[in-house]
Amino acid sequence: MALIPSLADASAAAANVMHKLLFGRLADLRPMPHSLIDRGTLRSVYTYHQPPGAGVPGDPVLLVPPLAAPALCFDLRRGCSMVEYLVEGGRPSYLVDYGAVSFADRHFGLEHWIDEVLPRSVEAVSQHSGGRPVHVVGWCLGGVIALLAAADRPDLPIRSITTIAAPFDLSAVPLVAPFRALPRAPGDHLITPLYRLLGGAPAPMVRWAYRLTSVDKYLTRPLAIMANLADRDYLAQIEAVDHLTANMLAYPGRSFGQLYHRLLRANDLAAGYLDLSGRRIEIARVRQPVLVLAGTDDDIAPVGAVGRLVTLLSGADSVRFETAPGGHLGVLTGRAARHTTWPLLDRHLAEHDLGAAA
Repeated sequence: MALIPSLADASAAAANVMHKLLFGRLADLRPMPHSLIDRGTLRSVYTYHQPPGAGVPGDPVLLVPPLAAPALCFDLRRGCSMVEYLVEGGRPSYLVDYGAVSFADRHFGLEHWIDEVLPRSVEAVSQHSGGRPVHVVGWCLGGVIALLAAADRPDLPIRSITTIAAPFDLSAVPLVAPFRALPRAPGDHLITPLYRLLGGAPAPMVRWAYRLTSVDKYLTRPLAIMANLADRDYLAQIEAVDHLTANMLAYPGRSFGQLYHRLLRANDLAAGYLDLSGRRIEIARVRQPVLVLAGTDDDIAPVGAVGRLVTLLSGADSVRFETAPGGHLGVLTGRAARHTTWPLLDRHLAEHDLGAAA
């Protein structure tokens, strides 16, 4: 609002405050209707209900969240939900949800997601949709896992892959520079015993770390809220992001160790591979068309860190690199995503549907 708000702005601000006081929130956080179709260890696969009369315009899409982030990232709130956008467009849409991660899950490494969770989820979606190939869309580490699984299992019925804000060169991420600068022995002696003792990175630590990446926004939030009291959509988005952050999950201990040693310290992915227990998975083995999407304001996965992937996909049928406005979460499901990120994804899916390629 302006320093001296107009009558309309003052009225809208008063209405928003009253609604918040009476109902507790402005955001419509109802999840899109869905049903369970498959379940396994740290894996639940859901199908979203199509609206009455919706056709089947193309192959199904499977949404893959990163570790430690709640799957609701794809269905943030009504009016600002990638799931809602896809379903309203008639696209058969599915989601894999890892559920809560506990201390008892500390022995699960990245292999579990690459060898079990992603392949079985893709197979379940393909079977549920009548044997059609599957478009896989992964945010952040979800995109990394999708590519590694596709590289390791060329037999999977994957039609295309989209990565959103997935960093492949951590040397280009300023936020991790202090950890990369630690001498190897002192760093390992400090961090390795800690995550082993905790069984990974507990959910409160993940929430704290995520908020730390945008501490400037948290410090200026009260002023921003006061300035936007008349903007119901702005206030609803803040509530939805807070809801997501409050539901952050834990990293299993072994997975956290692999992320620290192989991705952060050794920066394996920037060289085009990941070494896991003596097995090397090479990104160049990916054969499907790939859309690589980066947020122009992303501090967690800057454009340079994401764009590195383009040079690694030498075996892919096609590679398309796009940027869209937004930070790490904003590029996925910010208020502008409906007009930027999601149409780019829509176009990629339509171009690579099995029927479109015939």
